[in-house]
Amino acid sequence: MFQVDENYTRVSEFVIVGFPSLQPQYFDLVAWFFFFLYVTTVVGNLLLVVLFSLEHSLQKPMYIIMVSLALSDIGFTTVALPKLIARYWWNDGSLGFHTCLFQKHMLHYFGSLNSLILLTMALDRYLAICFPFRYPMWMTNQTMTGLTLFCWAVAHIFTVISTINFTMMPFCGPNKIIQVFCDTLSLTALVCGNPSQQFNAAYASAMFILYVPLAFIIFSYICIIISVLHMASGQGRMKTFSTCATQGCIICIYYLPRFFVYSTPFFPNLKMTPDKSIVTTLFYSLFPPLINPFIYCLRTKAIRRILTDWVRRCKSIISSNALIPK
Repeated sequence: MFQVDENYTRVSEFVIVGFPSLQPQYFDLVAWFFFFLYVTTVVGNLLLVVLFSLEHSLQKPMYIIMVSLALSDIGFTTVALPKLIARYWWNDGSLGFHTCLFQKHMLHYFGSLNSLILLTMALDRYLAICFPFRYPMWMTNQTMTGLTLFCWAVAHIFTVISTINFTMMPFCGPNKIIQVFCDTLSLTALVCGNPSQQFNAAYASAMFILYVPLAFIIFSYICIIISVLHMASGQGRMKTFSTCATQGCIICIYYLPRFFVYSTPFFPNLKMTPDKSIVTTLFYSLFPPLINPFIYCLRTKAIRRILTDWVRRCKSIISSNALIPK
């Protein structure tokens, strides 16, 4: 644990630098890009939440997971992007000390939560495919609601410990964060003294919350593949493989780049420039929330049918209004 010297001048705020090599003439373009990304992500995920709330037919265990993932994605992008947009639109990258720690806490919280939700999703698919006759008895709406609430609660444990540790660390000089938001790696680099013990603890926690669920996800998908290969129907095999392959791509995007970014300090051959590190972080942080609504909604027959019915109803109402004499 750090012993804070009384002579240290406590940093009162941090400044988000963003991309170090980005020229000022591109600031507006970058701001508009992230604004469009934010609006698209929030609208897409909010649409799934609205669909679930209004359509009783979607209130099933599988869709409870999807809604939980959608809410988590909305939360993550809402915590991460507004300050980044303000940094490039109004050159406002400053964050108070405790505001920065709060952002760090929530970013890692939603990251941990997504990992646990993906674990729950893999468990649901494993039971549905490998134990189809027992699945309705095991996985009820109440069971899935309990599991998702458990994920939302447990995700706080590791992030709370890390945030408390950071409140006791000495930040006595540098306050420019070479990143697009406050996170553990960027804040650790600004700690006075030798923060290796705290960084190792944070790294161990991150690897645990990420790769213990990943180990089960891999195990479940192996079981699913074995079960699918025993299916008599070739069409059923292709449909299941298609769904699993799509989810597998999302899982790879979520987990693999995180490993490289977090492991860079331990492997000299993994050195990355700040810009490349930031791009990689944004890719695995923002790309899954953007495409999740399309992956889990537009590929789901029930949701496509509901959206089609909504569009038809809207067209019918518009046509009826157009026929009413003014």
